[in-house]
Amino acid sequence: MTLATGAVGEEVDTPTRVASSPLPQGPGLAASFPGDQGIAAHPAVRFADDFESGPLAPRWDDVRNPNGAVLGRARPDGPAFLGRRCLRVEAHLDRDTGGGLTRWFESARRIFVRFYTRFVPPCDTIHHFVTLRANRGLKGAERWSGFGGAGEKPAGDERFSTALEPWTDWRRWPAPGKWHFYSYWYRMRRAPDGRYWGNTFEVPEVPLIPPDRWICVEFMLQHNTPGESDGEQAFWVDGRLMGHWTGIAWRRTEGLQANALTLESYVTDRWARQPTNIVEFDNVVVATRYIGPAEPSPVEFGSVRSK
Repeated sequence: MTLATGAVGEEVDTPTRVASSPLPQGPGLAASFPGDQGIAAHPAVRFADDFESGPLAPRWDDVRNPNGAVLGRARPDGPAFLGRRCLRVEAHLDRDTGGGLTRWFESARRIFVRFYTRFVPPCDTIHHFVTLRANRGLKGAERWSGFGGAGEKPAGDERFSTALEPWTDWRRWPAPGKWHFYSYWYRMRRAPDGRYWGNTFEVPEVPLIPPDRWICVEFMLQHNTPGESDGEQAFWVDGRLMGHWTGIAWRRTEGLQANALTLESYVTDRWARQPTNIVEFDNVVVATRYIGPAEPSPVEFGSVRSK
């Protein structure tokens, strides 16, 4: 049992980091699709976008691009399999907090999210990054039930979320910092100020995130049986498993499922000082099994990719 008693008598989870995890590492589903070409057709894949062609909408269901000045396309300047274009997100402290994209999808017992990202120097502290949210449904108001609620404890039937974020530990580490989970769920711990801010899942030995280099990042969420603390989460960097936690009761009801991915760079002047902060994303895949890093492709920069 992974329950403990909170400060005011409520039951809270005490997630455990798995010392010897059975989860895979290295090559995964993507190994059969060089350059991720054709990966969207695999039955385990719920969504994929390499940002090579077409507008962001309607492929992404919600696009937050303040004044049309935040989201754009850029040349990846990285491995050939990243193709000719990537998504660039610019946050400007004098006029916006950045922006991003959200996509809803059919959920499953386990959901894996893989993306490539690059922090363009000079880097600063990022407030929020890539988030997997649980909502009551996929239509109407139900699909928004997992949004908002900062500082508030979820009830267990309307939302939970986990975000894989770069974290500077109050500027103890140089930006962009280190990877960690920032999670909300109904058996989360209360903060010292009496509020319910996202609980952190840290890996002390995880290396600093290198700026100006493309990184393959993947994370997994396993739903719990309603009422039981048998949920899990884990994350990988460049195909290496960095942390795996068990003993989480994400939800009370079966109908609440992780079904929305938000890809963003949210920057505020509370933590950041750099006037403009730029992050790039590419080769996003959501699937029901481990994805792994993209395999090299014969496609060269500047050439036309076959689709």
